[in-house]
Amino acid sequence: MDTRQRILDEALTLFSEKGYANVFVADIANRVGIKAPSLYKHYKNKQAIFDAIIAEMNKRFLEQAGALQINGADAAADADIYKTISEEQLIDLGRNLFLYFLHDDYTRRFRKMLTIEQFHDASLAKIYQKQYVDDPLSYQGMLFGMLVASGILQTENVEIMTIHFYAPIYMLLVMCDREPEREQEAMKTLEDHIRQFNSLYRRDEKTIRKNRNKHKEQ
Repeated sequence: MDTRQRILDEALTLFSEKGYANVFVADIANRVGIKAPSLYKHYKNKQAIFDAIIAEMNKRFLEQAGALQINGADAAADADIYKTISEEQLIDLGRNLFLYFLHDDYTRRFRKMLTIEQFHDASLAKIYQKQYVDDPLSYQGMLFGMLVASGILQTENVEIMTIHFYAPIYMLLVMCDREPEREQEAMKTLEDHIRQFNSLYRRDEKTIRKNRNKHKEQ
């Protein structure tokens, strides 16, 4: 791990342990094992370190999404993928993404830090809202809207359907953060949730099979 990456890693650990406001550049430099002036050669201030942490976390997520053969950021690109996968494939995808967010150490520490700091810092509260509410709902809302338009899902209110899907998953994630021993229970609930979601919104397997066959022909 190079010095720039070590700075981010140690800063994130300190932020999650002490809170963002209580950590100073000198603390980060000391944890890395360098002098503060050396740290400034890599990042101009604590805010730049924080911004780099967010960029690194998003980069890691996109790499994981790619490994799972989805885009993760482009709803239009992922809509074409979701048009062709079966319910079992969707459950596997949901399980793998959930486990990533739960166990990826970088992502877990960042979530812990923001969960705590949202009550102490208005700017971090906005980042929490964007990271865990606004952005996921925006992406999934666009995705579900396209799936409704293509006949894969059916609803009169895409916004409410999106909340129905996302809110229980985030609740399970928070539950496992507090009580790790409940992970197995959460995984079973997650699978049941995805199956019921498909049942409630009438996932059209005939249309999916048709799209899958069309995709194979192309």
